[in-house]
Amino acid sequence: MNNTTASTSKNVLNSDVEIKGTLKFSGELTFDGKLEGEVQTDGILNLGDSAVINGNINAQSVVVRGKITGNISAKEKIEIKAKTELFGDIRASKLVIEEGVTFVGRTDVNPNKTAPTTPAPRPGLAPNAADPAKPVLR
Repeated sequence: MNNTTASTSKNVLNSDVEIKGTLKFSGELTFDGKLEGEVQTDGILNLGDSAVINGNINAQSVVVRGKITGNISAKEKIEIKAKTELFGDIRASKLVIEEGVTFVGRTDVNPNKTAPTTPAPRPGLAPNAADPAKPVLR
């Protein structure tokens, strides 16, 4: 194996791997096994089609495949691939969901990376001051 720097290391855990506990790594990990516990990383997690995860994921970026029961939080991006089954809430600054995904949960996608101080007004709920006055029908 010829790695130039540790931060660009790519690790692979295949489908015959079963882990109970917390999985921590840096760089990039392709995980195709079973995990009962959580994932914590500043790096990139690539889940394979055979991945089964029961627990929360905290990462820089996550490519989601397989069956996940737990919340996923990514500083950068969550990409949910076709045929994925995801039961849990997701939070990221960018979100990509392919066709054919089963997703049950809530999303919190905020590209600005800062929590808004006040909720943004929803269209149709309150008149905008910039809109011209509409005539009232009686």
